[in-house]
Order: sequence, then C-alpha cells, then structure tokens
Amino acid sequence: MKKTTASFFLILTFATIHAQSAAELDAVMEPVKMLFEGMQKGDSALVRKAFSKTVTMATIGIDKNGSPFIKHESSINDFLNAIGTPHTEIYNEMIWGEKILIDGNFAQVWTSYAFYLGKKFNHCGVDAFHLVKGATGDWKIFHLADTRQKEGCKVPMRITKQFK
Repeated sequence: MKKTTASFFLILTFATIHAQSAAELDAVMEPVKMLFEGMQKGDSALVRKAFSKTVTMATIGIDKNGSPFIKHESSINDFLNAIGTPHTEIYNEMIWGEKILIDGNFAQVWTSYAFYLGKKFNHCGVDAFHLVKGATGDWKIFHLADTRQKEGCKVPMRITKQFK
C-alpha cells in the first residue's frame, strides 16, 4: 500500500510540474505571438505591448558584397513606425521549430522563420528572443536578434502551401 501511495504522489507531482511547465512555455510564447499578430494587422500598439519598456534589436546577415554585418538598434521606434504606417502588403512572419529555455524570470526563444510580403516570399532566418518576466507575471521581449537570407531556406511545406 505504501509503495502504491508513494507512486501515486510521484506521478501526481510529475504531472503537476509538467503542466506548470507547459503553461509557462505558453506564457513565454504569448508576446512572440502578439508581435506577429500585430505585424499581420499593421497594429503598432499591439506590437509595442509585446516588448518591455527598453528594447534592443540586432540583425545579422551578409551584405551585397558578401561580407558579414551586424546592425544594432537601441530602440524599436523605427520598427513600430514601419508596422504602423499603412502598407499594401500584409507582413506575414511564420515560425517553426521553437526552442524555449527558461531560468527564473529570464527566457529565450529560438525559432526559424520565413517572412512573406503578402503571399510573396521575402526572406528567412532565425529569430532569437530574450524575454523577462515582470512583477505581474507577464513576459515581455527585451531583446530581439535575427538573421536574414533569401536563399537556402528550408521552409516547411505546411507554411509554403499557405502562400501559393
């Protein structure tokens, strides 16, 4: 009987920890999803809600001469202006293969993406989000870095089918 009771509590404890972990993983992804939803809608206020008060961004790529570059941004104002300014094409950034790591109030999301202007493929790469959990328990993006390339993209068929 003691062995059965101990096993039951062990299983119950594991299930509770796993459920909390799944809920926390979903909570970490919430601002990431909010960002992409805001981009699709052209809603800069929704995009802004995904980020902390202070934000840094970086883009890493290869320039037209074949040389590597890194472009740093210490503000998201230009990004928000680009999202909020009326444009004819919808900004569709599709992600897959998310890897989420959490340590206390710090989280990282690493994910592959493909960016489409309307239905036309524009570029792909990797997004790396750093997030912080605030006093109210909500997660916010405080740093976003991405890579960009136009060739060699391995976009899943389930995504490419959406843009044909």
